[in-house]
Amino acid sequence: MDNQTSIQFHILPFSLEAKYKLLIFGIFLNVYLIGIFLNLAVIAVICLNVHLHSPMYVFFCNLSFIDICYTTVTIPKLLHILLSGDDLLSVTQCFTQTYFYIICASAEETLLFVMGFDRYVAICRPLFYHRILNKKICILIMVSIWITSFINSFIVIIPLQKLPFRRVSSIQDFFCDAIDIFNASNGGSQDYYSLIYGEIVVFALVPFICNLVSYGNIIRVILQIKSKEGRIKTFSTCSSHLIVMIIYYSAGSLSYLIPFSEKTVLSPHLSVMYIIVVPMINPLIYSLRNKELLRSCQKLLK
Repeated sequence: MDNQTSIQFHILPFSLEAKYKLLIFGIFLNVYLIGIFLNLAVIAVICLNVHLHSPMYVFFCNLSFIDICYTTVTIPKLLHILLSGDDLLSVTQCFTQTYFYIICASAEETLLFVMGFDRYVAICRPLFYHRILNKKICILIMVSIWITSFINSFIVIIPLQKLPFRRVSSIQDFFCDAIDIFNASNGGSQDYYSLIYGEIVVFALVPFICNLVSYGNIIRVILQIKSKEGRIKTFSTCSSHLIVMIIYYSAGSLSYLIPFSEKTVLSPHLSVMYIIVVPMINPLIYSLRNKELLRSCQKLLK
């Protein structure tokens, strides 16, 4: 990349609503702060209550941490753009944001798969639960998730750094996404789309399909329970994860159904759903649908 330090990216967030920037700023600021507070509260409750140190809650604690990172990578800069009107990002800022965004996205998608596997083992293989998901295995899983996410981000970022760019390039989104950067370049191999599709298959589609298979087995086991109360109680242990997974993948898939080469004004609004809204509602869903976590929250408040 020639004269790399002089390259800047022109971020165009919600250009159609430019006259409402202060209103949008207030909404996003409140959503961001609420999400941070709720996720920190969940982390605190799980860490302070030894009865919640089971694999399911450990994974959920990590999900809250990832959600905090997820929003912090993108929202503060968006708020600065909306408030100051300075929508130019240096090449270093843009690539740094992309790098950490990919890490968080990869980690969240993989963790959702692990949480689904946790529920599968708990319901379909309860006698082997503590053998399969013991403390050492859980630590190994979390370390593997982060290492894999860092490596994946490197694989996606490195080809972008070799592309030629104009002195000022426009990005049709509220943050620097890898595909937006690629589309803003002065030409590059279309094989990069294959790389991104491959990354989506490995970190999103395959885990999603595996989760569907897991829930198919979970539902089969639940239907074999004779008592209605037993079925409801068993299903309640995985309903939170199921709801979170459906919301996350629904919002994300709608965004990526738009052809990469044809980003539209709709793309930023879809990105808002799975980058800003979903991390905020995740702790609400888990807290409201998990009685043990809700009781722990109430005890902590008292």
